[in-house]
Amino acid sequence: MSHKSFLSVADLNKREFTDLLERTRVLKESIVRRSSGSILEKKVIGLLFEKPSTRTRTSFEVAAFRLGGEPIYMQSSELQGTRGEPIQDTARILGSYLDCIVARVFAHDTVVQLAKYSHVSVINALSDLEHPTQIVSDFLTIIESKGKLQGLTLAYIGDGDNVCNSLLLGSALVGMNMNVACPEGYDPDAAILAKAQSLAKDTGAILTITRKPTEAAKRADVLYTDVWVSMGEDAEREKRMKAFQGYQINSTLLKGANPGAVVMHCLPAHRGLEITDDVIEGAQSIVWQQGANKLYSAASVLEYCLK
Repeated sequence: MSHKSFLSVADLNKREFTDLLERTRVLKESIVRRSSGSILEKKVIGLLFEKPSTRTRTSFEVAAFRLGGEPIYMQSSELQGTRGEPIQDTARILGSYLDCIVARVFAHDTVVQLAKYSHVSVINALSDLEHPTQIVSDFLTIIESKGKLQGLTLAYIGDGDNVCNSLLLGSALVGMNMNVACPEGYDPDAAILAKAQSLAKDTGAILTITRKPTEAAKRADVLYTDVWVSMGEDAEREKRMKAFQGYQINSTLLKGANPGAVVMHCLPAHRGLEITDDVIEGAQSIVWQQGANKLYSAASVLEYCLK
């Protein structure tokens, strides 16, 4: 059995990442036709979630079913970690029962420890540092809309959070330019940015950080945003609400992008804050296609780790 894990976009090289995207497209076709077969037959997939979820949980559960596997949902509040059991102890035991652990956690170190001690494949379904499975669905959606990735420009407006970190790594791998517009103090992770810049040297991707959304959006083919206050940041809500004023995708910002630019959001969206209602519901929005594609990215990542 393979023990490959997917904790970071940077776990894959360019060829592996592009192959994964192509496999996601193929699996989408077969799952839509209900002909995806039994790729995960007799595989048991544990979903260990510290955070609530709509799309990530459902997409992985359905993907496991569609590929012939059996998902088990484990809410962290119902496990012994709440009573002080170390993560390495939990990892060892879960690894003896399961074929794969899909983990949605607060601290990135948790997925690292799960991978180290469980000795089974671990998939990072969101941590405070990265959200790599999200980027697989995002890039498939861009390919479906624009026909390519290399040479395009993606403008990310808002918090330099886990999604932004993974988008930087993914853009660097495929040769897509990325402009990040974020307030001072909310930049992407410095080590992630340095890694992305290093990867970009081989693909020609240009990665920039700016404080001006209009500057980031100029000549962009894709506008992307995320919530201003993520899970676990409620204590900073008032501070963040002030800091992110003006970092909104609206019709005015969209007009400053390339004609035919598309709009993306990883959801859930707070309409009227990071994105306006008319834009997310507008003709240039591919948000719902992006959300639907999470099912197929979950399927391809499960296959990648377990085939």
